[in-house]
Amino acid sequence: MRNSCKSILNTGLLITAISHTAVSSAQMSKLVDEGKAAGNFNLRYESVNQSNALDDAQALTLSSKLSFTSGSVNGFSAMVEVEDVRIVLGVDDYSVGPAGFNPGIYSVIADAETTELDQGFLQYSNDSFTAKLGRQVIVYDNHRFVGHVGWRQDRQTFDALSLAFKPVENLNLNYNFIDERKRIFSEEADKDSKDHILHADYTSPIGTIVGYAYLLEEDNNTNNSIDTYGLRFTGSTELGDKEASYLLEYATQESETGQAKFDADYLLLEGSLTLNSINAKIGYEVLGSDNGAYGFSTPLSTLHAHNGWADLFLGTPAQGLVDTYLNLSGKAGNINWSLIYHDFNADYSTSTIDDLGNELDLQFFYPISESYDMGIKYAKYSAGDVAAGKPNTDKFWVWFRLRF
Repeated sequence: MRNSCKSILNTGLLITAISHTAVSSAQMSKLVDEGKAAGNFNLRYESVNQSNALDDAQALTLSSKLSFTSGSVNGFSAMVEVEDVRIVLGVDDYSVGPAGFNPGIYSVIADAETTELDQGFLQYSNDSFTAKLGRQVIVYDNHRFVGHVGWRQDRQTFDALSLAFKPVENLNLNYNFIDERKRIFSEEADKDSKDHILHADYTSPIGTIVGYAYLLEEDNNTNNSIDTYGLRFTGSTELGDKEASYLLEYATQESETGQAKFDADYLLLEGSLTLNSINAKIGYEVLGSDNGAYGFSTPLSTLHAHNGWADLFLGTPAQGLVDTYLNLSGKAGNINWSLIYHDFNADYSTSTIDDLGNELDLQFFYPISESYDMGIKYAKYSAGDVAAGKPNTDKFWVWFRLRF
């Protein structure tokens, strides 16, 4: 009931604001006539095989998104997007625990059936300022801390107020207040929150400098918080006929749950080199541990994009995680390919937990046209120390997508 009331309230705010700004029928017509409709339909097969007591999983699902973005009147515009996820041909041998779908029977494929408002917001924008109110996508940098989890059929959005300010050239200041996290498991697993997101970036001659503070708290009448402060630097340079890029990021985190308090650090070092059509990237990422009792957490992240596509580290182990990876990517004709190898270790090693396994990821992506694309993807995780509790895992995907 509370979710429904909040959706009604947000819709009411949108309607009220539009009615006050659209002062003439001509302007109302402009909102519609200069608007744009869009659609995204993704049909995907996914299978999961794991060396544990769960049955092998498979799913055939269709995600459908239809949206309309209005024209702009006096800087005001609006956007509405509806999303639906359906099981196709009865291929539903999988579990989605947070949504209550076949819990504990099959391996997890996190694509529950749902129909919901994916986005619905009012926006005001001028040359240096943008304000957005309502349900929306929020993404920063490489999705490591705040993302939309777009790989899943029901992506993550937020009920939020977003403010963006550009006081001078090359400097962007952003603030978001998130009232509810609309997660990927349908409404059953959405979380009320009191999250404050601050993000600033400045583009200099030698690269882009980012500073951020992500102050997260679930609104559930308990003492909980995850506060993260960090700096990020990215840049690139030409080395003869080669292009090199580099990334350095560091963050510190304070977490409080009940009476327990923890501290952990984050480090990312990454370098890449492109020659002709081949890009080689090597990275070293550390999600630190507080003496084996707590692992650095990123609850708003697009987690699938990091630490392996097999999704064995969606939650950082208490021992922390050190991910050393090599990523090769390029093109073969019209097909984009990528090959990634991860070596996982604990940040806080013990006599029983040190080696957290390794993973090989492979993808072929074929952009058929501006409207159609398809792809094949495979992930193979090989477990490390038995005490770490991670099963050997094989995952396979094939998909076909239509967009307009």
